[in-house]
Amino acid sequence: MKKVLALVISLTLTAVIAGCASKAGDAEQAAAPVKTKDTITIAWYPNESGADLKDARDELGKVIEKATGKKVEHKTTTDYIIAIEAIASGSADIAYMGPQGYIEANAKNKKVQPLVVPSGESGTLDDAVYYSWLNVRKGEEEAYKSGGSFSIDNIVGKKFSFVSNSSTSGFKVPSTGIVSYFSKKDKYKNLTVDDLVQGGKDKFFNEVLFGGSHQGAAVNLLTGKADVAAFCDTCVSNYVELSSGTANKPGAVYKVKQGAAEPFNTLIGKEFSLISVTPVLNSPFAINTNTVSADDVKKLKDVFTSDAVTNNPKIILPKDSKDTGLFKQKTGKEKFLTVDDAWFNPVRELSK
Repeated sequence: MKKVLALVISLTLTAVIAGCASKAGDAEQAAAPVKTKDTITIAWYPNESGADLKDARDELGKVIEKATGKKVEHKTTTDYIIAIEAIASGSADIAYMGPQGYIEANAKNKKVQPLVVPSGESGTLDDAVYYSWLNVRKGEEEAYKSGGSFSIDNIVGKKFSFVSNSSTSGFKVPSTGIVSYFSKKDKYKNLTVDDLVQGGKDKFFNEVLFGGSHQGAAVNLLTGKADVAAFCDTCVSNYVELSSGTANKPGAVYKVKQGAAEPFNTLIGKEFSLISVTPVLNSPFAINTNTVSADDVKKLKDVFTSDAVTNNPKIILPKDSKDTGLFKQKTGKEKFLTVDDAWFNPVRELSK
């Protein structure tokens, strides 16, 4: 774990250079003791709320129902904040969320804790990361090079799309990286993250958009609404395929694949290029331990980390599968692992 923590802390702050409303604890204090419930509600971010992922959500629900003997209800959302508030308030019992969203929910209610995270390709936490990308349209990437290497110097004055200010890889990591890089220049020595969220003639960006989801940010880029967009590899993997270059490396080109579901169905064949890539700690399934009993928490941890789930092709797609899913094998070693709250401290550090 120390290895991945050091990796994320250092690369989150430097990879860009290489090319790269309640107070905390209020909800906890107001929360009632755990009561036995017949239903477990799962909240999903907009990224995982699409109709194309319904079968994957339902399969996970069936596993949870079998493990706990309780009915599962899915709460799909159109905004990160809805899911974060749901798990923090207890109107949802489980949520699949990015590290930043988890940290925000935990700050609102300490009873929100990580349940499991997907492992890395090694089957361990050592490489349990996904990737935050800065992307431009194919054919425009040469404008973002300096001395033959990719550089973000020329993103100034452009139309830029983030995902949501509660997104780790679609806001927290790229905005922190941009500030870290540009604040070393005299002109931008006082640059802050707040300076990146509002566009204008005299602002850092000419225009700033929020896609609402990683898919939305990608669409903003491919439709010309944005010149540069931040989104992650995993959230668009069901819709795009590597066209050239090395996956998750600056210079890689991805193409919207045939048969891509909405919102990419009208963008088949459109391409974009990566100009910056930064690793991010994997996203957790979080659980509200004030609404789910300790007995059920244990059952859920046991089933998520079981061979039955690891080998369930509807939950973790085989690496040669053409189906759409939430998770996919790359080496055959991927599985879910338990972590504690402190595992996400590198992401917390980005806000300090």
